[in-house]
Formats: sequence, C-alpha cells, structure tokens
Amino acid sequence: MKNKKVVVNSALVLQERVEKKIFLIRGKKVMLDRDLALLYEVPTKRLNEQVKRNRERFPEDFMLQLTKKEFENLKSHFATSSWGGTRKLPMVFTEQGVAMLSTVLNSERAIMVNIQIMRTFTKIRELLTTHKDLQRKIENMESKYDQQFQTVFEAIKQLLEPPPAPEKPKRRIGFVGWDGKQKN
Repeated sequence: MKNKKVVVNSALVLQERVEKKIFLIRGKKVMLDRDLALLYEVPTKRLNEQVKRNRERFPEDFMLQLTKKEFENLKSHFATSSWGGTRKLPMVFTEQGVAMLSTVLNSERAIMVNIQIMRTFTKIRELLTTHKDLQRKIENMESKYDQQFQTVFEAIKQLLEPPPAPEKPKRRIGFVGWDGKQKN
C-alpha cells in the first residue's frame, strides 16, 4: 500500500514540474526539447537524434524550431539564463509532438512521463474551457439582471482576470544622514 502512495505523490510532483514547462509560443502550448529530455532522463542530443531519425513522424504542427527572437524572449522570461553554450536554436513540441515522442523513445521512463504529460495538457485544456464557460455564463446573467447586481458582476469579472503586476515604490536617490533625513 505504501508503494502506491509513493507513485501517486511522484505523479503529482511530475505534473507540477510539467505544468511549469509548458509555454505558449505562436499560439500553441509547447514544451522545449531540453525540458522534455530532462523529464525523460535522456540527453537533449539523444532526443533530437531520435526525432531526426524519425522526421516523417514530426510534421510542423507537432514540432517547431524557435526563431532567434523567440529564443531570446523565452530566455528573458527567466530572470537568469541557465542556457549558456546553446549552439542551436531549440526545438519545441506541441501536445501531439510529445505524444509522438513516446513512439521513438521506447523506455519505461518515457512511457510513464508521457502519460503524465498528456494528463497535464488535458488538465490545462479543461481549465481553459471551464474558465471560458464561466465567463460566458456571467455575461449572460449580467444581461438578464438589473443595475443592482452590476457591482457584483464587476467584482466577479475582476476575480476572473489575472492581477496586475505590483509596482515597486521608487526610492529617492541620495544619502540619508545620521538624523534619518534625506541629504541630496
């Protein structure tokens, strides 16, 4: 019974790791080749070799190569660059591309990771659908009810929208003297 709990916990941890590795590029949810290689516990070079050997299995809607601008933008998304020494622009795989990887990487680990990745993509899709359905229902209700509920609908809409990034207070330039007063 304990073994089952360990497997469930590791699946949850894996799902959280996968969610953090899914990016939106060119309007598609994708994963980087290096992130997939880490999850599959194979070198990125080996993963890309298998893809090249089976190129016919990976059409453009399954796999894309990032442009230099997309790669720079993605690197800037992370505060510090841990990508040093990258010679080639990375490949990214859509959900279908990730599914196809399981056919070219035949290991027990690849199968287990692939199942979890597919579950994560499905969960994200369900969340997005639920969010859109909820927003549509609120808009329908809003048109039916009068002004007294307008503030309630506005509050609900604000909850559905992501919060704006907090602004950092600007610090004054100069020295503070021993007495705690600003000296310019």
